[in-house]
Amino acid sequence: MNEPVGGASATQTPGEAAEPHCSAQHGQASPRAVEQPRSTLIATVAWFRDLMLSVLIAVLVILFLYRPVKVEGTSMMPSLYDQERLFINQFSYKFGIGEIKRGDTVVFWFPEDTTKSYIKRVIGLPGDKIEVDDGYVIVNGRKLVENYVPTEYRDDRSYPEHTVPPDEYFVLGDHRVSSNDSRAWGFVPRNYIYGKAVFVFWPLDRMGAVR
Repeated sequence: MNEPVGGASATQTPGEAAEPHCSAQHGQASPRAVEQPRSTLIATVAWFRDLMLSVLIAVLVILFLYRPVKVEGTSMMPSLYDQERLFINQFSYKFGIGEIKRGDTVVFWFPEDTTKSYIKRVIGLPGDKIEVDDGYVIVNGRKLVENYVPTEYRDDRSYPEHTVPPDEYFVLGDHRVSSNDSRAWGFVPRNYIYGKAVFVFWPLDRMGAVR
C-alpha cells in the first residue's frame, strides 16, 4: 500500500494496480520544491570546482609548457612584428630535452644584460663555421638558403669566419638591417635560451604558427 504523501492518500482495490497519486495541501511544499535549492547548490559547487581545476591546469601549462610573450622591436620582421603576442614553448628547453635546431626562433637572456630578453633565429650550431659575406650567411663553407629574409631586409655587412663554441649558438634577426644580434655581440650560451616561439595569438589577423 502506498504511503500518504503530502496529506493525500492512494488506495488500491483488490486485483487492480493502483495509479500513484500525490498532492500537497495549500501552504505545504512538495519534496521536489524542497530539494530544488539543494540541487542548485550542488550544481554551483560542481561548476566552481571545475572552474578552479581549469584555472589550475592553465597555470601549470603556462608555467611549465607555454608562456605568453610580447615582441618589442622590428628585428624579426616579416616573421614577427612589433607588439605581437605569441606563445613560446619553454618546457623542452628548460629541462634540456628538446634539441635546438638551425632555423628555430628562440627567446633568450641577452648575454650583455641578462635582465633583458631577445628573440632571434638560430643560424649557427655548436661547432659550425659561420661567416657573413656581403650580407649572405655561409655555414661550413656553403651559402645558407634563407627564404625568411626578404631582399629588402638584407644588408651588406660582413662578418669574418668564426667557429661556434661548444654549448653556444649564433643568432640573427630576420630584418638584418635593423637587428642587434650575434654579429655585434657574439654567441648565446645554451643555458640562456629558455623558449622557442611557436604560435602568434594576437593580433587576430596574424594568428598562426611561427615559421
